[in-house]
Amino acid sequence: MMIRIDKGLYRHGDFTLAMNLEIQRSAMVAVLGPSGSGKSTLLNVIAGFEPLARGRLFLNNAEATGTPPAERPVTAVFQDHNSFAHLTAWQNVALGLSPSLSLTDAQGKAVDRALDLVGLAALAQRLPGEMSGGERQRIAIARVLVRKRPILLLDEAFAALGPGLRREMLRLVKALHASEGLTTLLVTHQPEDAQSIAERIVFVDKGVVHPPVETRKFFASTDRNIRSYLGEWT
Repeated sequence: MMIRIDKGLYRHGDFTLAMNLEIQRSAMVAVLGPSGSGKSTLLNVIAGFEPLARGRLFLNNAEATGTPPAERPVTAVFQDHNSFAHLTAWQNVALGLSPSLSLTDAQGKAVDRALDLVGLAALAQRLPGEMSGGERQRIAIARVLVRKRPILLLDEAFAALGPGLRREMLRLVKALHASEGLTTLLVTHQPEDAQSIAERIVFVDKGVVHPPVETRKFFASTDRNIRSYLGEWT
């Protein structure tokens, strides 16, 4: 099991989120739910940015409940691509390996490979300001690849992109997920994105993280809360 949360409870003020969750190794899972339901909170708990008030978290078969974020086998990509404007694409990716940018030859080759995998080899020396939104998000994905962490968390990573670019980035993530053997959780407000890429859906609603359901079964569900969430989309 790559991700397991046993009797987890997150609390912040009046907001609580209960979670019992198991995600298999190499699974591709979308996280859906109404705005403010706790989708990003779930990812932040897994990444270590938010603590559990109760319960235990296991990552890659090791307990990680109190493990600092930097020591978890996790990489996260957010809507804000977090590229440094004064650094080239190559240097931004290299930061995933060394904050000082002092890389060995092997690490330098890993950066080259990552940029090639995301289609940015020809743009390696460009600054983020000289690149499109989709290209800047590819920098973030390349940084994921060089870090070689088995769990990838995508929190509305492509929400600011137009429909065509968003679909392109989803295809890239799906291909890299398969080739690198990643366990991927994708938070999205776009049900069609989840339907196109995910094997299973985790539904977050009314303070509860529900267990993963096969994507086909989720969209065919007659559950009142799921139907209310999907609304006119269907």
